[in-house]
Amino acid sequence: MKSVDSLLFFWKSAESPLHLNTLFLSTDSPETLACAVAEASRLLGAGEPVALPTETVYGLAADALRPEAVLKIFEAKERPFFDPLIVHLPDLDWLDRLATVPAEDAPLVRRLTGRFWPGPLTLVLPRRDLVPDLVASGLPTVALRMSAHPVFRAVGAAFGRPLAAPSANRFGRISPTAAEHVLSELAGRIPLVVDGGATVHGVESTIVAIAGGRLEILRSGPITREELAEFGEVTAPGVVARPVAPGQLKSHYAPRTPLQLSSTPQPLPEKRCGLLAWKNSVPGFERTEILSAAGDLREAATHLFAALRRLDEAGLDLILAEPVPETGLGVAIMDRLRKAAHEFNSGRRIN
Repeated sequence: MKSVDSLLFFWKSAESPLHLNTLFLSTDSPETLACAVAEASRLLGAGEPVALPTETVYGLAADALRPEAVLKIFEAKERPFFDPLIVHLPDLDWLDRLATVPAEDAPLVRRLTGRFWPGPLTLVLPRRDLVPDLVASGLPTVALRMSAHPVFRAVGAAFGRPLAAPSANRFGRISPTAAEHVLSELAGRIPLVVDGGATVHGVESTIVAIAGGRLEILRSGPITREELAEFGEVTAPGVVARPVAPGQLKSHYAPRTPLQLSSTPQPLPEKRCGLLAWKNSVPGFERTEILSAAGDLREAATHLFAALRRLDEAGLDLILAEPVPETGLGVAIMDRLRKAAHEFNSGRRIN
């Protein structure tokens, strides 16, 4: 087998020599995968953060049980300390080591993990003392999930400890669904990006709090409300003064270019306008990204963040985004679009 050093290369950028500090490893063969897993595990053991693919979006992972390692996540992302992190488990045995599941909720937790783990479902449960305060942002709960991505799972198995892993982007920005997106956000801030290809779901995991046999959706995602309703009563949270799970802030997932929701989008005179269309293009826009010509919500979710990023990088003055049907996975898509448009649309009606 070739050495790790001979299989990695430095990501180079003419704009910033600092990008020379970030390693980029592919996983497109058994040999490169093995080397990437070994290097990621080595860096994690040294207390460093590394960017890894998950089935939802790319995550910035660090040893969840070492506060000094987790601190580097917050620093690289410029993330506020009041926003808690999701902890990814290497195997199901860690669930009871990190969380105290009330007896009345244990059967429901077993059913949910049996159905959706590994996968894009995060459970918020009472935490044990082993979970650092920094990971939980001082809250009495911890958010837990098991990723289904083979690269993330291979790194988790090799490392053997839980990984805190929020999305691998600057705080509040568009979530990364490809390794190149991570480099555009964090190159020079982290030591390693592992490329596992484009993500499958394209939006972050569904987050659910469990209490008294009820499920409260704290963040919509690939596991829909309809799917969760098979397991019991499902509610949505009200307005929160402080996040109890990631992705609950009013403004999030935002491009630098102003974004406005519009059900009847038309280009504005004297402005370079882009369109994030649901199914069909509209004449006159400088650039158009279509989420799904077939009207498929799962395809739209997969394309959402990458399409937003392309529009954001096109030098536009304004992005108009069409709403999608707010059923099934459309709930998660509209949650992201409303938060991306919050600063522009605050106090304004959607036309």
